[in-house]
Amino acid sequence: MDYKKKIERNPEVMLGKPVIKGTRITVELIMRKMAGGYGVEDLVKSYPHLSKDQIYAALEFAADMIANEETLEKA
Repeated sequence: MDYKKKIERNPEVMLGKPVIKGTRITVELIMRKMAGGYGVEDLVKSYPHLSKDQIYAALEFAADMIANEETLEKA
């Protein structure tokens, strides 16, 4: 999946946080809901204008951000 078609950053929307395109729903919100126990079906039910593909795109985006983080070395 190419999340770049579904996730955007715009300084005029949610202070530039990554959001689902065309919404004000942040990737952070999706991650926090899922960390709190929500599943994909729960999110779709709570936010009916979201699709499963958009949720999976948010997960892929978050995974890429973590994968590209700098690692710390032991001192």
